[in-house]
Parts: sequence; C-alpha cells; structure tokens
Amino acid sequence: MGRTSEVASAVGFSALAGAAAGASLGGRRGAAVGAVALGASEAVARARQREGEIPALWQRIAVSGALAASLGAAAGAVSGAGPRAVGTGAGAVVGAMGLRPQKLALGPAIGLAVGQLLSRRRASAALVASSTVVAYRTAAALLFPDAQVSLLAERVPASELPFVVPRPARTGYVGTGYVRELADELGATYTAAAPDTGIVASLDALAGPGLDPARVDPLVREFYEHTTRFSLDVVPVWRTWVRPWYLAYRTVVARRLGQASLPMNQREAQRGVRSRIDTITDVDGTISVRGWVRSFADDDEPIMLGIYTTYSVDGCGYVSVGFPVPEGSFTATLRPRARPDAGLRLTSRVHDGQAGHYLTHIDTAADELTALAVHGFEEQLDVWAEGGALRAEHAFWLFGLPFLTLQYRIDRR
Repeated sequence: MGRTSEVASAVGFSALAGAAAGASLGGRRGAAVGAVALGASEAVARARQREGEIPALWQRIAVSGALAASLGAAAGAVSGAGPRAVGTGAGAVVGAMGLRPQKLALGPAIGLAVGQLLSRRRASAALVASSTVVAYRTAAALLFPDAQVSLLAERVPASELPFVVPRPARTGYVGTGYVRELADELGATYTAAAPDTGIVASLDALAGPGLDPARVDPLVREFYEHTTRFSLDVVPVWRTWVRPWYLAYRTVVARRLGQASLPMNQREAQRGVRSRIDTITDVDGTISVRGWVRSFADDDEPIMLGIYTTYSVDGCGYVSVGFPVPEGSFTATLRPRARPDAGLRLTSRVHDGQAGHYLTHIDTAADELTALAVHGFEEQLDVWAEGGALRAEHAFWLFGLPFLTLQYRIDRR
C-alpha cells in the first residue's frame, strides 16, 4: 500500500469514528460535525508526520476519545449504568491497555473522578466514557513521558537491523517442531536434538569491552558452547501483581501459540524441563540456525522456542534470541558482561543502540522488516559456577518493576 493510500485509509477511518462519536453525543448534526472535525485533524496529523514516525499524540488521543464515545453509548444502553460506573469501567479498560502497573491504578481513579464530576450534570454515558479516555491519556502522557513502544524502522532490509532475528512463524502455532518446518522451507539439512551442541558456536564471538572470554569459568563456557551436555531444573518466582495477567495470557494466547508458556508455580516446574537444540546446516556444513527447544518433560508440551544468534558491532559481541510469532518475531538482544566470580551476565539493561527488545513484522515476500522497540521490557541472565555445579538466575522487569525470576539448577547429564 502506498503512502497516499495509507493516508486516505487513515482519514476515512477517523471520519467514520468521528461520525459515530458525534452521533452518540449529538445526533445527526453531531455525526456530520464529528466526521468533518476528526477527518480533518487526521489529515493534518498525517501531513505533519515524518517518515518512520507514528501519528501525533494529540490525534491519537482524539481518535481514542471518539471510539470511547461510541463504546460508552453502547455500554450505557445495555447496562443502564450511571456516570460513576461508566467512568470507572472506561478508566479500567484504558488503564489495562497501558500495561504499566501504575496505569492500571490510574485509569479507574481518573474514571471515577470524571464520572463523579459529570454525574452532577447528568451527562450521557458516551460523554463520560469519551471524557474519561481523553483525561486519562492526557494525564498518562504527562506522568509517563517515556515511550512504552516506538517505531524503530519501517519496511527496511534485514541487514539494517542486525539486532533482530528475522525468523517468523508461518502458521498460528510455533511448537516444538518449528526448526524442522523451517528446514523444510529452506531446503536445508535439519538435525533434531543435535548432539554436543551449544546455543552459541563459540563464546569468543561475545568478546568486547565488558567481556574477555578467556576469563570466563570453563564450566560456564562449556554450558554455552555445549548446552546439550546439561540438564535444567527451574523454579519460577512470580511477583503477585503479575500472576493473574500472565495466567490469562498463557491460557488465551501462549498455549494456543505453543510459545512462551512458562510454568506458573513450583508444582508445574516439577514436571521437569526437556531441553534440546535443533539445528539447520548449510551445504558448507556450517550451522546457520540454532533453535533451543524447551518443553515439559512429562508430555513435551512447549514452553519456549528461541533462535540463538551472535553478532558483533564496533568490537562488541551480542547475543540475539528470536522468539517466532505469526508473521513476526520478538527478539531479545543482550550485551555480555563479566561477573566478578568468573560467571557471565547477558543483559538488556543498557542503552547502547543495540541491546533491547524488538517486536518485528516480517514481510517474507519483500524481505523487509518493520520493527518496534519495546522500551519497558528488560531482562538479565546470570550464569555462574558454584560448588562444581552451575547456577543461573534469569530476571525480568516491566517498566522498572521486577515481575519474574527464573532460578535454574544446571547439571551435567
């Protein structure tokens, strides 16, 4: 779709949203005013939009307010709820869409305040819902100015984004057979559970200012270069506030996708973890794809499938792990750091233009990527030797708040 067609489509959508909101607030005359006003503001916003940018915040707030008016009118008609209930409900929904725990609390609070204010005027459900969303999004923009997600690149060759692993899922299910299906598609040699294989070919590929691979404990190095020699036991430690949200996500999305379905408690973890590395080998004998497949040991239910790659920029090595999703990939790019105990730390908690998390749409026909940087998500993996055995701790943060730590015991098979 060309630029002109995209703009026309966006203006048309905004005009329809404005018409629906105007009708909810002011009848036929309101529909005409709403269509013209929101369609015109969309045209202005698109004209001012630079390449690689998303539309202006003020226009996104206006459109979301218009959509809320229509939905609020429908909810009010069905439920008969008063302004306070409509405001609190609208605030809860839009706060949940903000993802931050702070926004989850902010949304209902603003909704209740707006509902209380407008109840004195006997305002319609459409006006209450629209006012709540506009007030919430304005307050959130002032209180949380750092972007949660930003457009990093649009329709660029994969070579321009070395920190992205461009391996999508071609169907709606990833599962434990992903690497085999990818090998069939590429016409390359597939090896299931490749023996004596690591998630990286050599730790030397990670050399840089923060890491001298020669100083890493030999056991830690062996784990990365010969991962299949080891077995893993994991204990998940979830923060209370995130458990219900992840449980809902796992039930609705992760299990059906066959990807990122982590154990919720120690009882589930006691099912055991089956760990293997499937590979794809090119005609010259070089392993081009390393897929670390983790599943529950009792029934092989998928836990996670990651494609591991390494690359170097300006003399600094990185690990990029791509998690295939339908028509795209979620990539974690981690920078290596040495630990004082000769262990190894891989972290995204640096700001160097490479490390971070990226959600990418992959157009395989055009061989182009459109990537979003997910700024609020951070992780850090520490692996170290202790008493002749390996330990690992994989910690995750969302907008600065810790929400999950995976504690691993790693033993030689």
